[in-house]
Amino acid sequence: MQKNWIEKKADDFLIHPNLADYDQVYETFKWEDVASNFQGLPSGGLNIAHEAIDRHANGSLADKTALIWLGESGERKNYTFTEMKKESAKFANVLTSLGILKGDRVFTLSTRLPELYIAAIGILKNRSVLCPLFSQFGPDPILQRLVRGNAKALLTTKNLFDKKVRPLLDQLPELHTVLLIDAPEDESDQIRSLKQMMETASDTYEILPTDPEDMSILHFTSGTTGMPKGVVHVHKAIYTHWMSGQYVLDFHPNDIYWCTADPGWVTGTSYGIITPWLHGVTNVVDEGEFDAVHWYSTLQNEKISVWYTAPTAIRRLMRLDIEPLKEYNLSALRLIQSVGEPLNPEAVVWGVEKLQLPIHDNWWQTETGGIMISNLLSQQIRPGSMGRPLPGIEAGIIQRNDDETVTEITEPLKEGELALKPGWPSMFRNYLHDDARYAKCFVGGWYLSGDLAYKDKDGYFWFVGRSDDIIKTSGHMVGPFEVESTLMEHPSVAEAGVIGKPDEMIGQIVKAFVSLKAGFEPTEELRRELIGFGRKRLGSAVAPKEIEFTQNLPKTRSGKIMRRLLKAREMGLPEGDISTLED
Repeated sequence: MQKNWIEKKADDFLIHPNLADYDQVYETFKWEDVASNFQGLPSGGLNIAHEAIDRHANGSLADKTALIWLGESGERKNYTFTEMKKESAKFANVLTSLGILKGDRVFTLSTRLPELYIAAIGILKNRSVLCPLFSQFGPDPILQRLVRGNAKALLTTKNLFDKKVRPLLDQLPELHTVLLIDAPEDESDQIRSLKQMMETASDTYEILPTDPEDMSILHFTSGTTGMPKGVVHVHKAIYTHWMSGQYVLDFHPNDIYWCTADPGWVTGTSYGIITPWLHGVTNVVDEGEFDAVHWYSTLQNEKISVWYTAPTAIRRLMRLDIEPLKEYNLSALRLIQSVGEPLNPEAVVWGVEKLQLPIHDNWWQTETGGIMISNLLSQQIRPGSMGRPLPGIEAGIIQRNDDETVTEITEPLKEGELALKPGWPSMFRNYLHDDARYAKCFVGGWYLSGDLAYKDKDGYFWFVGRSDDIIKTSGHMVGPFEVESTLMEHPSVAEAGVIGKPDEMIGQIVKAFVSLKAGFEPTEELRRELIGFGRKRLGSAVAPKEIEFTQNLPKTRSGKIMRRLLKAREMGLPEGDISTLED
């Protein structure tokens, strides 16, 4: 292994890091000690909304800016912690008036509007369950998640509702209410104007007793087979959020923070909503999509000090002929973190060269709820590495045995499956309606992540690849089964097999191999039609960008498409064991 490690010195830091001595903190850390950083509910228990917003609004941070919202068309809105407390109280009262109760699932489908962030806090105040959806999903993924999540209410915009949800209503008998952010008045008893309801709602709300183990957020993550999995999180997850905000994002009182992730994904909720506000930090939200000049301008104009982004965005910036430090004043920026997929070493080095700051990679999953392994601010960075486990997190490399047991691999540099010792507070508590699948994640005292990795002699972990077929594209998780199922709804498609094809810019692109029904010819016109069909049904983030026609898809004798074999052939790799391949 090359030792092109990036060392840190005391004068590298604008502010002294919260975690200066990793070994000492790791050895002495106790989760119980984190509790002292929370106030607890006056009514009893622990509630995310109270700890993130209300306790600050009730104290010395009442007039501090909590949210800076930058609109796509140049608008700007600022909200103090007091204003966030009042607006989220109104939303909670709206839910109460609609009969939305504790434990009811409230879905959000919106671009990054202020109402989305206010609603997220209001949902948690009401002790309902926040269920975020990505606004670029097409109708099929939306329907799957609303049905599996037993959606009671949906917050969205008129445009998204009309395009993607209205045609689904007859398939959603449990959906009691749709709240339209930008509707001037109610359409019906079911389809309501949020603005109208907020105008008459009280801006005070007492959060009722909340058990730390009460369900708080339900995230959906795709699997390689079957429908999306509902990942259940609880209010106690904020122990991990607070700790990782302290040690990974290194929050200090005067920080201005920007997380570029959409709340439709777990990073956008855990670290785009909850974590900065737990620390009383000003949180910048930009409605617009990626644009290099705009992003650099935002870093400069908002004086961003802590920036959490994705490898895809970093790679896009790397390809542009821009000298950021010559063209922009980024003197406030002191820490860059990245997540979503492995960060290639060149990106870390690019950060040092172009921004005079290394980019710190970290690793976690929807199921872990928060950052588990990270390159920490005060510690040596090993470009290409995930870093080391956070305090309170025990990670290891394990080998699955034939008898369904596991053995920990202690030999450095030997590949195996990345695993964690259960018990950290943000660990998911279940897959909704799927206890059996949840149980399979835990073997021999370990949570098995499904990621392949190895550990070096100094305890740094290195990502190797997925042990399944999940596709990571632009930081989004795409399940092949969803894409295949939708393509097969086209009248020309007999079968479809979907893989992730490596792409320098976005990590992977979704590629589909399609077998046509009799009477259809594999023409360029049909290829374009299928790509358009996929985008319309699935949304641009999920739909295949490449389609290849093939007469037969490789399958096992039991009829399962061998995506592994498709990928090996696409990349010119060894095909491996094909003993189960259909003749």
